[in-house]
Amino acid sequence: MIRMSLQDMATVVGGRLHNVPDPHALITAPPTPEPEASGGGLFVPVVVERPDGSREDTHPLAALAVKSGAVAVLTGKPAEEPAIVVPDVHAALKALAVHALARLTRTTVIGLTGSSGKTSTKDMTAHLLGHAGPTAATPHNFNDRTGLPLAIAAADASSRYLVLELGHHGPGDIRYLADIARPVVGAVLNVGAAHIGNFGSLSAIARAKGELVASLPADGLAVLNADDPLVRGMAARTRAPVVLVGCTPEAEVRAEHVRLDTSGHAHFTLRTPEGAAPVDLQLVGQHFVANALTAAAVARHVGLPVDRIAAALGELKTVSPRRMEVCERPDGVTVIDDTHNTTPESVRASLTALTALANGRDTVAVLGTMHKLGDATKEAHFEIGRLIAELRISGLVVVGGEDAPWLEEGARWLDEAARSHGVDSVLVPGVRQARAVLKALLEPGDVVLLKGPRFSRMQQLAQEVRNDFSPADVRGADLKGREPQTPTPR
Repeated sequence: MIRMSLQDMATVVGGRLHNVPDPHALITAPPTPEPEASGGGLFVPVVVERPDGSREDTHPLAALAVKSGAVAVLTGKPAEEPAIVVPDVHAALKALAVHALARLTRTTVIGLTGSSGKTSTKDMTAHLLGHAGPTAATPHNFNDRTGLPLAIAAADASSRYLVLELGHHGPGDIRYLADIARPVVGAVLNVGAAHIGNFGSLSAIARAKGELVASLPADGLAVLNADDPLVRGMAARTRAPVVLVGCTPEAEVRAEHVRLDTSGHAHFTLRTPEGAAPVDLQLVGQHFVANALTAAAVARHVGLPVDRIAAALGELKTVSPRRMEVCERPDGVTVIDDTHNTTPESVRASLTALTALANGRDTVAVLGTMHKLGDATKEAHFEIGRLIAELRISGLVVVGGEDAPWLEEGARWLDEAARSHGVDSVLVPGVRQARAVLKALLEPGDVVLLKGPRFSRMQQLAQEVRNDFSPADVRGADLKGREPQTPTPR
């Protein structure tokens, strides 16, 4: 993080000072949208736009941020608090990120995008690169027009590598982010149905994600998933050399002899042109293999040998919170908390991992529904219902729209599809009723997966299930479990 005075910051972002008693007061911490974590830095209020059109505005939290130690507020809507007032917050954050990058003269920027797995792959890549030098990475899921500049601004000048997620909600978003970050290495993980309601088709999503590799310099590197035809086809869009990763024999960095053990951990041989080494992942789910291959390709590019890459992959026990977190309750119930988000691809991966980890034990899936799928919503939920039947999952609890009304229709479709294929499914109105069902249903030895969108309070339910519904342990769980959001600032 660059230390500078409020006056200097105002100059960088094109703003003016408002109610600032000391223009020379130093900013000593990164800007953040989290008011209680803003001590020494700038608080950046945001407006969370929910799928039903409602909004959660954090501007009223500016007073809390200043009380918590924020030096000032970066905003377009000044109030009583000390502030840097700008005409366009996105433009201001972009200017700040460009200024910060100009000082990171020794830092190689790596950009990652994909419909699913971005954050886990970012974590794995940062872990590997940490073995090659000081590494910074996107905090939480700060991957949009607000979050990515904040991630760059938080990077330390000593960082040798900076690993950034690039997300998007529509065409042009990734181009915009890449223009700010200027990545030298870019990786595209997959193309799936996430946000298909905003794009209309998978090919349109692929065109948008390909904006990352199109931005790379000729002396950079594009890492592409050879097992995804839409990603593999992006090779024609980049000037940079291309490295293919995957399980196909054509992949330069590939996984061979992939198998899952009885704990759901993947084991495989990591094969590169320089040699091969065994990898024993400690993360649950075969989908982590593809993420590991992308991370390995980036680490190989910076000079790490294959045996060191393989060993480092095996060291990693967790990634960011609520991505296939597994805990064993004292009563013998195994809880899988995967409540970060829901996309068709991630739900399929989670359900497959559930059955692998259970290894014959009774399984219960507690699912919120998927959104932002447009015309594909009904078919996507029916496909998940069919998969639950194919995997012979013992029971399904579908959480309806009481806590998030826009999810109600998808919940009905998922329950209908599962029941039509013989699954023992129960549709409950919301988290409160799901809690009651699970308290009565779960028995020692069961394995339960909880997965749903953040806005549906599924994270709170997962915390309660993990703690065996102990009230003393779950008070405030919704706030403690919620990751900072970085949507549209106002």
